[in-house]
Amino acid sequence: MRATLIAVGEKMPSWVTAGYNEYVKRLSHELPLQLVEVTSKLRGRTNDAARVIADEGTLMLAALAKGVNAIALDGRGKQYSSEQLAEQLARWRMGGRDIAFLVGGPEGLAPAVRERANQCWSLGPATLPHPLVRILIAEQLYRAASLLGNHPYHRG
Repeated sequence: MRATLIAVGEKMPSWVTAGYNEYVKRLSHELPLQLVEVTSKLRGRTNDAARVIADEGTLMLAALAKGVNAIALDGRGKQYSSEQLAEQLARWRMGGRDIAFLVGGPEGLAPAVRERANQCWSLGPATLPHPLVRILIAEQLYRAASLLGNHPYHRG
């Protein structure tokens, strides 16, 4: 099984890239994780937010491989403890399909992306900066894979 993180936004600060890449490197054997960056649309007072979200959604959906299990990152989604996420990761693996994690821009995910998603995952009730979400997803997936592999990384 392979995983893809499809995220709105490009040219992240170096600390985001370094943090994300550290966990991708650690995950490389258990769950290869590829990043696909979708161009964020121009924001401003003169731009219609709904149009911006819809355009980003169209780009995100175009980046999805056929038949992939799509997981939308959304505050209204299911929250997992580390142990629960490990169990969920095991279920995703048993499903035999590649997975894609979908992270929208500052205004969130397009309704079409939420509709396409097979599941919604929430990282918690707090609003998080979208660049930081990339690192958190990679770290949480690494933690879940470590739990499944009885690796000492998770000491919870």
